[in-house]
Amino acid sequence: MVHLTRVEHFNAAHKLVNPNWSDEANKEAFGKCANENWHGHNYELHVTIKGEPNAETGFIYNAKKLSELIKDVIVEKVDHRNLNLDVDFMKGKFTSAENFAMGIWNELKPHIEKDGVQLHCVKLVETPKIYVEYFG
Repeated sequence: MVHLTRVEHFNAAHKLVNPNWSDEANKEAFGKCANENWHGHNYELHVTIKGEPNAETGFIYNAKKLSELIKDVIVEKVDHRNLNLDVDFMKGKFTSAENFAMGIWNELKPHIEKDGVQLHCVKLVETPKIYVEYFG
């Protein structure tokens, strides 16, 4: 089994707020991330797939095709957007990095697995000090 990872970048804004809580409770739990005027991140997305190399190409999957797929399915929907308001697969969800990574997984999985490889991991880097990994 071979793993292949493609890295893409995008920028997006969001706000962490529980609508059932008071402003004070949100500020206590989420700090600056609960800013009423939103905040943004320069995200780094690592998508790792796994499979066996093709005897004729040596690839488990064409890396350029994987890049195009990630851009079409994810980056075009989220880049320079508000995750809370503009992104269909995040509607009604809390926009934590954890939930965002799971949403990305759910969007990518059917596209990747129809080509005979498995989605292994979505790693979403939110800041240089914070990232999440989701393995389905």
